[in-house]
Amino acid sequence: MASRNVSEDELAILIEKGALKYKDATRLWAAHHFGNRSDNLVSVAAIIEDKLVVKTVMHYFHWEGE
Repeated sequence: MASRNVSEDELAILIEKGALKYKDATRLWAAHHFGNRSDNLVSVAAIIEDKLVVKTVMHYFHWEGE
């Protein structure tokens, strides 16, 4: 998060309001466009275990195939 300058507040918004794409039943990506950032689309790769675990935060993201 720090190296991509993503705050905890932005991460929460991304997870709560972002577009979701599931790889399978437990692995997913969430992405959200923030109007104040020039490095959009901001995304996370996550896995659902007992909790949602964010594996990495990405910027300059694009959906595969788009």
